[in-house]
Amino acid sequence: MRLILLGPPGAGKGTQAQRLEAAHGLAQLSTGDMLRAAIAADTEVGRRAKDIMARGELVSDDVVVGIIADRIGEADCANGFILDGFPRTVAQAEALDAMLAARDIALDAVVEMKVDEEALVDRVTGRYTCAQCGAGYHDRNIKPARDGVCDRCAGTEFSRREDDNEASVRTRLEAYNGQTAPLLPYYAARGVLKGVDGMADPDAVTTEIAAVLGVGLSG
Repeated sequence: MRLILLGPPGAGKGTQAQRLEAAHGLAQLSTGDMLRAAIAADTEVGRRAKDIMARGELVSDDVVVGIIADRIGEADCANGFILDGFPRTVAQAEALDAMLAARDIALDAVVEMKVDEEALVDRVTGRYTCAQCGAGYHDRNIKPARDGVCDRCAGTEFSRREDDNEASVRTRLEAYNGQTAPLLPYYAARGVLKGVDGMADPDAVTTEIAAVLGVGLSG
């Protein structure tokens, strides 16, 4: 399977991507991770990216697509992949489509994780993690059994992302609605867009994604 997960920050794309990766042997491809790996490996496209970043400029779409093109040729992508964080714009989607078509590869599905924005703001601003093991909690929805003590490792130190505040979340939502939401009609017109309720319990979302993809929960 070759998949893209779409949804605003906090919709739960990372959780579902990890579950799809584990269940179906897919490679989760993060553009940030791929960019750093290409630079570290000193590939041709990695050198281009390094030069661009050294000038303080943003890496262009064609360079990112080139990195993805190199990455999907690796052995761990044989069963398919999940793109994480790309594309973010219609222009990027068009560049990605052209690259995949040149390799005779087609996307199987683009899964939109639909959310209620006000509920999403509450979800994101209330979340925090155990500083020791990374277990996730929420001020109202997912509290530790003992206040201030992690259920998983009994750690007592917790942390929050600096940008998990209301102003930052609303700015990220605005950017998503302006730049990335236009991908929804783009992929709908190509017949690959599937929608699931991103506000449901994570297990229910996993079940719904499996249903719209027509696959089992464990492969």
